Amino acid sequence: MVDTRLFRQFDWLLLISIMSLVGLGVLMIYSATYQSHHADLYVRQLQYFVVAMVLFIVILQVDYHFLTDGAVVFYIFSLALLVAVLIFGKRISGSKSWFYLGYFNFQPSEIAKIASILFLARFLSAETRSTELTLKDLGTAGAIMGLPMFLIILQPDMGTTLTFLPPLIILLFLAGMRFKWMLLAIISGLATLPFAWLFLKPYQKARILTFIDPTKDPLGSGYQIIQSKIAIGSGMIWGKGLLSKETQAYLDFIPEKQTDFVFSILAEDFGFIGVLVALGLYFLLISRLLNAATQARDRVGTYVIMGIMAVFFFHVIVNIGMVIGLMPITGLPLPLMSYGGSSLLSTIVGLAIVMNIRMRRFVN
Repeated sequence: MVDTRLFRQFDWLLLISIMSLVGLGVLMIYSATYQSHHADLYVRQLQYFVVAMVLFIVILQVDYHFLTDGAVVFYIFSLALLVAVLIFGKRISGSKSWFYLGYFNFQPSEIAKIASILFLARFLSAETRSTELTLKDLGTAGAIMGLPMFLIILQPDMGTTLTFLPPLIILLFLAGMRFKWMLLAIISGLATLPFAWLFLKPYQKARILTFIDPTKDPLGSGYQIIQSKIAIGSGMIWGKGLLSKETQAYLDFIPEKQTDFVFSILAEDFGFIGVLVALGLYFLLISRLLNAATQARDRVGTYVIMGIMAVFFFHVIVNIGMVIGLMPITGLPLPLMSYGGSSLLSTIVGLAIVMNIRMRRFVN
């Protein structure tokens, strides 16, 4: 018999924020592509959303401890996929990050994010571990996140690689990492930046230099960000209106407008007011994640939620910062709004796990 207490703990505000952001994203994808040969992309996004919601419902039926107990298996499986994509994957936009499955391109790094968070949360919440993190604990935690990061950087996909750092930092902090170790890690990371430059691909170096001064190559590496800022500024307060023929999007000046730069389309079509609505929905969603984390019944539940929230928040901040010129272009999608099946499915699966943990907060 189904425990009715689970339904009483269902977070409708979380679901409303998810559906509102996806709906707004579908509208922006349609606005960005309706005049092109990609006019059916909004239909595909809706199809991905239907599949994602089926997974959402399925995940709610299983106690989240089943996922954390099996985290090692999920983690090893995700590593196997990352190795396989390096061998058999399809190279898209310079990165070998995808499996081409005809109608659907599958990015295994999206699975690796969730699997790594589950594994790290299980390790750091183990009752056998001391209350204070040791150097061995730090090394193990670093290895858990470092292995998928290493495989992803080989693709190469620097943007996705960076998404593994926020959950690592936040979960180590929650697990009791000493301030001096955290400070040492930050200093060490900053010290390696000059050396990391030597290993960057030419296009990655170009993105960083373009971030510093986009006007150095206005028709090349600086083109995207310049056109994005023009689009955002031209929207002003109320925007130019949906499906306007006087936009950067309609004139096809913005590359990757349905994926990386969907926020630019929103600002151009609906202006500052539309931006405030979207940011308000993201704020609502993140606040519900924090609420779920504070009310989780155990440490592993709290850690899983905070890890998922860290990745989600990082995506939002980096994508918006990217399109307004405050951060280098990394190719990270805007969660729930950018076009892409892998991103949408993994995001909603992660949020389903959060809902699962919240619903079982009072269940023994």
